Amino acid sequence: MGTTTPVLECAGVVKRFGEAEVLRGVDLDVREHEVVALIGASGSGKSTLLRCINLLEVVDDGIIRLDGQDITDPRVDEDAVRRRIGVVFQAYNLFPHMSVLDNVTLAPRRVHRVPRAEAEARARELLERVGLGAKADEYPDRLSGGQQQRVAIARSLACDPRLLLLDEITSALDPELVGEVLHLVRELVEQGRTIVMATHEMAFARAVAHRVVFLDGGRVLESGPPEQVLVDPVEARTRQFLGRILDQG
Repeated sequence: MGTTTPVLECAGVVKRFGEAEVLRGVDLDVREHEVVALIGASGSGKSTLLRCINLLEVVDDGIIRLDGQDITDPRVDEDAVRRRIGVVFQAYNLFPHMSVLDNVTLAPRRVHRVPRAEAEARARELLERVGLGAKADEYPDRLSGGQQQRVAIARSLACDPRLLLLDEITSALDPELVGEVLHLVRELVEQGRTIVMATHEMAFARAVAHRVVFLDGGRVLESGPPEQVLVDPVEARTRQFLGRILDQG
């Protein structure tokens, strides 16, 4: 992974919603080309942490840095930060009135001022890579859930982000569609993307992540290589959580 400045640094991140403290001093560093999987029960803070990193939520304490820049500084240009971060949520969030091609080219054209022809050429290349080159002129409602999620991933890559955030991207999919999306993420990992992903797919986390981080009650309770955290965890709470997940499987 190298010893250079981490792409992402979270130091003592706290987030409250009213009286509820959802993140309670989270520390997390992510280095270039590293894939970090966030695991934990619903409500453990995984999605909130990702939303804080993308500045969709304002942190109440602590610092988040992107390539050494304090992006939690209130004076920061939030749009400039978000241009360096690609995000894919559980819901696909595609614009239903726009074609697949227009969905993928929107940010490059409107935000980055990329000429239409250049943006469309890049978008078609990305759609080919995610197996949807033939669907460029379709509208989202004509696609399956798995196809829509793959379009959402292509859209997140259109601006060549420094950091990719994936928030439970398979949880809204039918089981038979999960595999095609995970296959695409595996390809992104092999390409050396820097990724933080919240996931409940433990086998997938074990296969692609360099590090697994277990969040419990808004804190990082355990962090380490997948073989350690998922196979031989140190903490009793981690064992309890994994046991429950396996029982449900």
